[in-house]
Amino acid sequence: MEYVLEKSMFLPLPREQVFGFFAEAANLARITPPGMGFQIKTPGPFEMREGTRIEYRIRVFGLPLTWRSLISRWDPPHVFVDEQLQGPYRQWIHTHRFQDHVDPQRGAGTLIEDQVKYRIPGGPLGRLMHPLVRRELEKIFRFRQRAIEEILFGAGRVSAGRS
Repeated sequence: MEYVLEKSMFLPLPREQVFGFFAEAANLARITPPGMGFQIKTPGPFEMREGTRIEYRIRVFGLPLTWRSLISRWDPPHVFVDEQLQGPYRQWIHTHRFQDHVDPQRGAGTLIEDQVKYRIPGGPLGRLMHPLVRRELEKIFRFRQRAIEEILFGAGRVSAGRS
């Protein structure tokens, strides 16, 4: 069964600047919860572009795993897509969209929209585990949004819109 997770976040920064932050692969470690033990294993520096393959080491529910991803679409500063080639999911397709947006209270900036289409391994057992997996994904994305805000603005300087 395919599940979909959608999140959005507004930042009062130009789209090119926000996309540039995401275009730097090293920033992924900065916006991933420390308990996941995230490490990029692909020797760097490397250029983010369509066809780039990146290998990470992460911990999922305490278990160390290798995660290999492919940048399957790269259209700066509008969108990029990363797909899991190897990792804990049967499928993981993460679309990152960046749009110019005007917030009535905060002014002009960028709307970041994340859509993740994922499948969990394990058949019926995987479906039973989905609420736990979903809860973990929600926690990861909450952490990610707070971390992005703190890195780009400093703690407490802006309250980014989130969902």
